[in-house]
Amino acid sequence: MIKRFHLVFLLLLATSCQFFETEKVSSEKIFKEEMQTIDWKDVDRYPSFLNCKNTLEKPEQKECFINTISSHLYQSISHEEMIAVHDVYDTIKVDFEVGSSGKLTILEIKMDTVLQKEYPNLEKWILQSIDSLQPIAPAYKRGIPVKTQFTLPVIIQTN
Repeated sequence: MIKRFHLVFLLLLATSCQFFETEKVSSEKIFKEEMQTIDWKDVDRYPSFLNCKNTLEKPEQKECFINTISSHLYQSISHEEMIAVHDVYDTIKVDFEVGSSGKLTILEIKMDTVLQKEYPNLEKWILQSIDSLQPIAPAYKRGIPVKTQFTLPVIIQTN
């Protein structure tokens, strides 16, 4: 009886090892899988100004950020003397980025040549306005500050 018990025990011992084996997964494989799951076009938290600091939801963060820049830009431009010879209704596209340190930098200002001729100082006014406005915090992705880029349409219309 003891021999049978030993024989059964040895058979169980020999066959049961396969049930306790675990598949080894390399750290590179885990890293590659994780990199594929990350949405690199989206951030966890948008850049923020003082007035947006307590906004918790992502859509509200983005809206507050864009509205703050837009209102500051429109206020700055409205103080300038803009006299037009012709009626103007055009859109300028301001491409800018917020660096991982929170510095706001204009990359490009796209405007029609007719608008440039009508308001030769407009680009300078936009640059001055954006330079005077700095976010307090950059965008974050997985707890790490990241660089983000935006395009802000600015509508120029004469009264």
